[in-house]
Amino acid sequence: MNRRSKYVVPALTISAALGLSACGGASGSGGGGGEEFSAPDNVRMIVPFAAGGGSDLAGRAIAQGLEEVTGSTVTVENITGGDGAIGYSELLGSAGDPGVLLASETALMTLPIAQDVEFTYQDFTPIMKVGEDYNVMMVNADSPFQTCMDVVDAARNGTVSTAISGATGPEFVAWTQIEEQFDVKFEPVVYESGGEIAGALLGGHIDVAMTNPGEAMGQFESGDLRPLCALAPERYEYEVLADVPTGIEEGIDVTFAQWRGFIAPGGISEEAKQHWIEAGQEYAETEGFDEYIESNLLQAQVAYGDEFTSYLEEYHNELEDVIGDQ
Repeated sequence: MNRRSKYVVPALTISAALGLSACGGASGSGGGGGEEFSAPDNVRMIVPFAAGGGSDLAGRAIAQGLEEVTGSTVTVENITGGDGAIGYSELLGSAGDPGVLLASETALMTLPIAQDVEFTYQDFTPIMKVGEDYNVMMVNADSPFQTCMDVVDAARNGTVSTAISGATGPEFVAWTQIEEQFDVKFEPVVYESGGEIAGALLGGHIDVAMTNPGEAMGQFESGDLRPLCALAPERYEYEVLADVPTGIEEGIDVTFAQWRGFIAPGGISEEAKQHWIEAGQEYAETEGFDEYIESNLLQAQVAYGDEFTSYLEEYHNELEDVIGDQ
C-alpha cells in the first residue's frame, strides 16, 4: 500500500464534516417513521473500557449531562474485554432499543479494521461527537528522555517499551505512524485503560507511554510524569501543557486526535434518533459540558447525527490507510 508522506489522521471540524456526503447504513435509523416516541425513563450508558480511563470519564460526564437535560436515569455500565469489542457487541445486540447508548471513541473505527469483529461503525446510530483528544507522549519524572526524538533515537539503538490501551487503541495508531516515519520498532505492552498505563509508567514497568492529556493531568501537575510532546497541530493553550512542544516542532510528522462522543444502536426510529440528538445539543449548552471539556483538556469540536456520520466516514478512510496493512 502506498503511504502518504504526511501521517495525519484529521480532526475534522463541523464545517469540514458538512462538506462530506453522509454514508448510508445505520447512520440514519431503522424503525417506522412517524410513530409516537416515548423517551425511556431508564437508560443504559455502556462504557466498553475499564473504569478510570478517558472513555469512562467521558461516559460518566455524558450520562450525567443527559440525565440533567432529559430527566431520564442514565446508568453507566463498564462492559470490558476484547479491546472494547465486548461492549460494542452488547450495543449491536440492542438493535432498535432507544434506551441503550454507548460512550464511543476511536476503537469503534480501529477494531473492524484490525480485528475480526462482527460490527462496523455503520451498524450503529451516531448521535454526538463531543470533542477531540490529542495524544501526548510522556515519561516518568526520572526518565533520561528529554524530548520525543530522544525516544525515537533510543528505539533506533535498542529496545524501548511502550504502552497501548488495547491492541487497536489510539496509542497503537500513533506509535504505528511514528514507526513508519522513522523505520523503528517499539515494544508494546497492552493495558486496559489510560489509568493503568499511567500506573505502569510511574512504577517503572515501561519506558514511555502516550495518553490523552486529561488522564494524566494530575501527574503532570505533581511532576511525577513529564509530557515530552503533543501529537497535535498546534500547542495546547491549557496552562499545564502550554510549554509542551508539538511533535511537529521536533520533527515527528504525526498528529492524531481521538474523538469522543456517544452512539445509539442501529435500527432505532427517526424519532428516537432525534430525541438523543436534541438531548446532546442541550447538553453542549450546559456548564457540565464546559467543565468536562476543560477539566479533561479536550478540544470542543461537536457534530451531531449525519454530520457525525460524515466525520466517521472520513476518519475510517484515513485509519485504513494507516493501519489497514498491520
